[in-house]
Amino acid sequence: MTEDLRLWSGAAQRNREPILAELLRRLPAQGSALEIASGSGEHALHFAAALPGWRWQTSDADPRARASISAHAAEAGLANLLLPPLVLDVLNGPWPTARFDLVFCANLLHIAPWPTCAALMHGASAWLAPGGTLAVYGPFIVDGEPTAASNLDFDADLRQRDTRWGLRRLDAVTQQAALAGLRLGESLALPANNRLLFFDSAR
Repeated sequence: MTEDLRLWSGAAQRNREPILAELLRRLPAQGSALEIASGSGEHALHFAAALPGWRWQTSDADPRARASISAHAAEAGLANLLLPPLVLDVLNGPWPTARFDLVFCANLLHIAPWPTCAALMHGASAWLAPGGTLAVYGPFIVDGEPTAASNLDFDADLRQRDTRWGLRRLDAVTQQAALAGLRLGESLALPANNRLLFFDSAR
């Protein structure tokens, strides 16, 4: 019996519909997307199925995640999800040579060292086609707004696990984006105290 290499994420199952609703609202009918830190591959599977005009390129630094992505893609057989996942760590490369209309990244910044944010922004700025968009999903701390108790507990847990981790301040993330030539176009509150940020390329 062949081993099932697919991984499953409860978080991806819960948040994929709210994210997709905003992608459908904002994106044109056709384009190309690069997903950073694709994890289990469930986001890519769900979005590629709902956006048949979009070619979805996945990536992850973890070989176990890449195996899961490939297994999900093979099971689904979607024509726009046939490209093998790239080996990509935004802090170390190697970098894609293609340009994309969308760069999508979910739930990375709070479980990575802070320099990952700058690397993501500068990488996205280089990978985006003219007029392209970077979409970043996850929990953030917003100055001037109360932070949910669950997010404060999550932040404390992350920092206990790794002192380099933790929820990022939206203003700090936006500043890093601006340094890379990206402008925050929308900051949307989504369920479970998460946000979806759309950054527009200034090029």
